[in-house]
Parts: sequence; structure tokens; C-alpha cells
Amino acid sequence: MEWWEFLVTVAAAVAGILAVSGGARRVQEWVYEWGLGEKRKKLPPGDFGWPLLGNMVAFLRAFKSNDPDSFINSYIQRFKRVGIYKACMFGTPTIMVTTPENCKQVLMDDEHFVPGWPKATCELVGKRSFLFIINEEHKRLRKLTSAPINGYEALTTYLGFIEETVVSTLEKWAGMGEIEFLTELRRMTFKIIMKIFLSSESDSVARSLEKVYTDLNYGMRAMAINFPGFAFHRALKARKKLVAVLQAVLDERAARAKNPHPANKDMMDRLMEAEDEKGSRLSNEEIIDIMIMYLNAGHESSGHITMWVTVLLQEHPEIFQKAKAEQEEIRRSLPPMQKRLTLKEFRKMEYLSKVIDETLRMVNISFVAFRQATDDVYVNGYLIPKGWKVQTWYRTVHMDPEVYPDPKNFNPSRWDGITPKPGTFLPFGGGSRLCPGNELAKLEISVFLHHFLLGYQLKRRNPKCPIRYLPHPRPMDNCLAKITKISAT
Repeated sequence: MEWWEFLVTVAAAVAGILAVSGGARRVQEWVYEWGLGEKRKKLPPGDFGWPLLGNMVAFLRAFKSNDPDSFINSYIQRFKRVGIYKACMFGTPTIMVTTPENCKQVLMDDEHFVPGWPKATCELVGKRSFLFIINEEHKRLRKLTSAPINGYEALTTYLGFIEETVVSTLEKWAGMGEIEFLTELRRMTFKIIMKIFLSSESDSVARSLEKVYTDLNYGMRAMAINFPGFAFHRALKARKKLVAVLQAVLDERAARAKNPHPANKDMMDRLMEAEDEKGSRLSNEEIIDIMIMYLNAGHESSGHITMWVTVLLQEHPEIFQKAKAEQEEIRRSLPPMQKRLTLKEFRKMEYLSKVIDETLRMVNISFVAFRQATDDVYVNGYLIPKGWKVQTWYRTVHMDPEVYPDPKNFNPSRWDGITPKPGTFLPFGGGSRLCPGNELAKLEISVFLHHFLLGYQLKRRNPKCPIRYLPHPRPMDNCLAKITKISAT
């Protein structure tokens, strides 16, 4: 065969594939929309992507590049900034909402929108966790756990251990030479969350749990392909190990149930003792799913945000100095006999709070949330059909130049005198499902930054290291860096 004949053959094959693919796309669109009748004309603009794969190829391509925002930006360029688009994500027809007003409507309407997380997330976190339960059951468990985590008394209790851990950890890092800063931060935040949830357990239990959480996380946003070599397969194995460890702890505590519980109860104690008005208690399955969710969220998000805010401060010396000056003033104002921080000092960290909020906006640890429509609902004049999945794109809101001018610029001063309008600032979600540990997370980060700013510097080996955006944004080298102790002022 001549070379030109070969090219013609290849071109014909490609044309045939594209023709078949185009036909399959139309069939896929018909399958998703045929039952809607005339209502399908009210669907928002968009497309359902490739047959079987949907829009996941474009999504993964964007998030594995250095421009994750290109995924939603492609919809904005093709269909204008209507703030709502149809797609096929994680194998199901999905409506993506991307503007503050549309996100606010979905997040605040618990009657028409319930949790709609992907199959992988559901199986890995557990069907009895906060992510999936609804209505009165959700309210009951949230009420049960919110005060022991975010309440004033609880934060006061945790503050001493958090500060003690931060001070000793920074001292240790300064003597270790080069470290994976993110990895070490995750270990530190895991130690803190373990103290809160499983205070009486041994270090060996903590190490057993910590080792498998990384695999669990990588499976959260993956396709639910349970086959060796895939992230979801590894994550399922990780969940089984977590369940086994937590079940062993439950069994041990149940065996000694006749003995008085310790005066300082941890979260597992509280969950084991919790009763509703009918005297019913939580099952072991419910307790384990709640624990897996909290232990994961309680160290992953805090660890990643602490890394990014430290890096961004080092990259912006003028902001670093302003944040440091505030912490120096707070230290100078401590009463003579007071050696540690209290919540009073934490409330004074106004500029540092803006630095953290700006980091939360830019980094977008949780870039999207998942809901499902319980009935036909109209958002911005477009139909969201009953049963369809809905994604609220926090990242797109936070990086929208019409919401935040020059959104890629790290500028804590943009928060001066500003109270965010509903739907515009969503690092912890919104509505009744606002992250129940948001205050604890900001406390951890603030205590770390207080001591870091006053006594340490960070120097990265690879400041321009590429970033991986799934499951959370992080440098691919886990922020290889050296922590150096500096002379006290």
C-alpha cells in the first residue's frame, strides 16, 4: 500500500468513527431527554459529551492540566454566562450551576434538592454519613455533633492541645532538614483530629488509620471502577481497613461499657451514648460512617489549606509582614502570666482571618458539591428535571471575575469591610449542610500561622512545581521545603 493510500484509509476510519460517535451522541441525548416531552425545551444549554464517558474526559483533561477552570470556561464561551448548563458527569445526566444566585438557590432549598454525591463517594464515605442522610435524621446528627466540635467550650478545650502540637511540631521540623511539607502537615492535623475523636486510643491506632486515608481520598472523585489498578479499587480496600480498625475500637469500648466513661469524653464516646427521644441509639454502621467522614475532612482540608496559606504568605512578602505585625501585637498584648493563646486572641486575628479566607477562595479545596432534584425545579428560568443530579461549582464562583475582580491575584485586602453576599463565598458549602467543622478548621490554621509567622520561614525546593488538582490542589512534590527557625524579635 502506498503512503497516500494509507493516509486515505486512516482518514476514512477516523471519519467513520466521528460519524458513529456523533450519532451515538444524539442517541445519548435522546435517551436522557425523551421522557421529558416538551419540557426538554426548557433544559439549560450544554451537551452530554462522549457516549458512555459523558463529559468526564473533558473534566479530567482540564483538572490534569494547569488550567482546571478551562472545563467550565468552555461552557461559558460556547453558551454564554447563563450560570447553568446540562452535562453528563459520573455516568448520569447532570445540571451544573456556576453563579452565586444559582448556587444559593440550590444550596438553600432542602425541599427540592437532596444529597446527590457520586457512587464512589457514597460507597467510600458510607451511606450513613452526613453526606447522604436527609431531613430530621440529618438535623439530629448535626445537632449532636456540632457543639462538641465548633462550640465555644469545645474550641477552648481543643485550643491547648492544638497549640502544644503546633509548637512541638515546628520545633521538630526545623531540625529535620528538607521535608514534604504537605505530608508532615497532614500528619500533624491528623494527630489533632484523632485527639478530638479518639482521644484514648493508642498511637498505633492513629498510625493504622492515617496510612490508609490517602488511598481513600484519591478514590473520592474517581469513576466507580472496582478493578485492580484503579483509584476506586484501592480506595475500597482502604475503607475496609478503616472499618476494621474502628469496629475493633467500638468492640473494645462496648466490652468495658459497665465501667464509668472518662470525664473528658471524645466524639466516639458521645456517639455511642447518643439517644433520640425514643431511646434509640446509633448503630455501629452509623457511628463508623460518621467517624470516617469527620476524620477525613478534619485533617485533609486543614492540612492542605495550612500548606497553601503558608506558601502564599512566603510568596508575598508585604502580606507576610502585615500578618506578622498583627501576630506580634497579639503576643505583646498577652497578660504577663499568660503563656498560651486563648479564643480571645484568636478573635483578634482579623487580618490573618482575611488571609485565610482569600486562600480558601483561591485554592478551592472543595471545588464542587453534589445534589439531586426531588422534583422538577426551575433555576434562572431553566428546568432541572426530577431525579437529575446537580453540581454546584464553588470553584467557578470563587474564580469569576464578575464576582471577584482579578480573581487569580492573592489579595486579602479585598475582604476589607466586606461581608460576602449569599452564594459568593462557599469554601465550607452553604445552607443546612454548611461544614460543621469550619470554626475548628480556622482555629487550627490560625494557631499554626501565629507561631510560624513569629518564628519560622519556609523555603521550597521547587517553587514552580506543577500542581495536581484532584482530589485536592497540591504541588506534585508535596511541597518539598526546608523549615528554618529565625531569631525572635
